[in-house]
Amino acid sequence: MPQSRRTFIKSATVSGLAATSTSGLPYLFNANAMNQPLPSATEPSPSIIGHYGPWAASLPTNPPELSFRQDKWDDIDFWRKEAREKVREYLGAPDIGTNPPVTVHKKYTYDGLDIEEISWQLPYGRPTEAIMLKPTGATGPLPAVLGLHDHSGDKYFGKRKITQTGERHPMMVELQENVYSGRAWANDLAKRGYAVLVPDAFAFGSRRIKFEDISAINRQGLYVDDKVDGNDENEEYIREYNRWAGQHEHVLSKSLFCGGTTWPGVFLAEDQRALDVLCARPEVDTTKVGCCGLSGGGLRSAYLGGMDERIACAVCVGFMTTWNDFLLNRAYTHTWMTYIPRLPQFLDFPEVLGMRVPRPTLVLNNNEDQLFTLEEMYKADRILQEVFSKAESAEHYRASFYPGLHKFEADMQGEAFDWFDQWLT
Repeated sequence: MPQSRRTFIKSATVSGLAATSTSGLPYLFNANAMNQPLPSATEPSPSIIGHYGPWAASLPTNPPELSFRQDKWDDIDFWRKEAREKVREYLGAPDIGTNPPVTVHKKYTYDGLDIEEISWQLPYGRPTEAIMLKPTGATGPLPAVLGLHDHSGDKYFGKRKITQTGERHPMMVELQENVYSGRAWANDLAKRGYAVLVPDAFAFGSRRIKFEDISAINRQGLYVDDKVDGNDENEEYIREYNRWAGQHEHVLSKSLFCGGTTWPGVFLAEDQRALDVLCARPEVDTTKVGCCGLSGGGLRSAYLGGMDERIACAVCVGFMTTWNDFLLNRAYTHTWMTYIPRLPQFLDFPEVLGMRVPRPTLVLNNNEDQLFTLEEMYKADRILQEVFSKAESAEHYRASFYPGLHKFEADMQGEAFDWFDQWLT
């Protein structure tokens, strides 16, 4: 169970909150740090970009220009409209239409669930494949959740990371054991009476870039001339593909910038089309729709929950901190799909999710998460508390902090599911 925030802050304050071990992973107490001299007022604090860090961090105002925490904002609807217009401008989300036609490939019952394997074609790329789950025989109206899978350095897989429709691939068994307590959480949520749709994200699973799609890239780590796409789900091939896809990520992100869009913008556009598909289902109560995801899925939850009014309840897991945390401490631990140029001038990262205020919002964190510093995770929590309190809806926001590394374990899933039950049923 999560440690109480007050108890944790009291103990963590003594140890400087997010000290860093020699391995580079955050932990709660570093005895050696207690004996180190404090930097002088003229000595810049260390950062991942050296002495340029404090200067870069000082460029946005605090709070940023469009922060609801600014005194100039008192009309929440007017503020949200202004903030969303600015985020939409810098996201550069492409116009890919609405309500794509859906093809149903298979229907079957598995472990108490009716399952459909479906797909839809967007204006570019291969069809988006998805898995639809609901309790066996349920006709609705059902509350619904868009399940957003993680990144995990694995682009060969997508929707299968958080679902189970039969025998699992050994790599999915390993992933679910490591970060999901061995569970396919989308299945477990569906069994509680929800319709759950889990699509492949842009550049993952059915949407991944294949070797055969690539023109020659004359750079070590990106050669494709000696690579052949595999179809047998051979583990050696999958690991080779994932290594290549990791190296290729910066190429894709830079190319999207050159096309006038961003990776989060493409994520948002495609997730909204998946939301179209979910909301068009006859068994779904469109007034009771949520979204949830860990890590890369948490990033997608932040943007989708912040930008789309159809999300009545949002759960963001393992992806909440401040822009300063990326800038000064942790950008190197994150993928290229996180960043939107110039947005920090207008909103801090938590305020992207905060644009949904006063709608119910849950953020789940891990105290020793390798991807963030604890101090900045707590700052993000304070920002969201301030936003929801100013909107007189403090009871609609909660953040919990669990012991351990980057994960969405069983206790966290239980809290997320209870939150959905509270607000969607």
